[in-house]
Amino acid sequence: MEEIEKIKEDLKQILSEKRYIHSIGAMEKAIELAKVYEEDEEKSALTALTHDIAKEMTVEEYYKYAEENNVELSKDDKMCTSVLHGIIGADIVKKKYGFTDEMCRAIYYHTTGITNMTTFEKIIFLADKVEERTRPKDKADVIRNIIKEKGLDEAILWIADDYTIPKAIKNRGILHPNTINVRNEIIEKMKS
Repeated sequence: MEEIEKIKEDLKQILSEKRYIHSIGAMEKAIELAKVYEEDEEKSALTALTHDIAKEMTVEEYYKYAEENNVELSKDDKMCTSVLHGIIGADIVKKKYGFTDEMCRAIYYHTTGITNMTTFEKIIFLADKVEERTRPKDKADVIRNIIKEKGLDEAILWIADDYTIPKAIKNRGILHPNTINVRNEIIEKMKS
């Protein structure tokens, strides 16, 4: 837990107070879900704590970081810039803290999800959405109840169907293909 305290101090220097509080909440929720789903609690805590480490960089800073560090950004990533903080954040924690590939992958895809998500990756994805310190109570409570009653996949599906996709449509925003692919994969799995 010494590593967690060091990272908390680092995050206090680079994140706004609200984003820092959100990160602490995501860490707490990840630990809670890790206990339920028998995943490594410390790994879950570290990953959730740092999932937004790059969130407050500008789009220009993302592009500059990607170029300077040979981080590949796809056309879809560039069109849907809200995913860039996960991609850049994954590279930062790999280099700065020596996180495992699994931990980095969970951070990389924590906004969109990805097909063939592991339970660990689902925990990080959901901890970000349902932490209890800064997330709007109404939506987060719905998702928390779905997790308890129906499981992780149903919660991810609800987020896609009832939040991410309608929000993108309403705002005429770009939907990242990963969101659609993970949604379709869950539905296909449920039908078989």
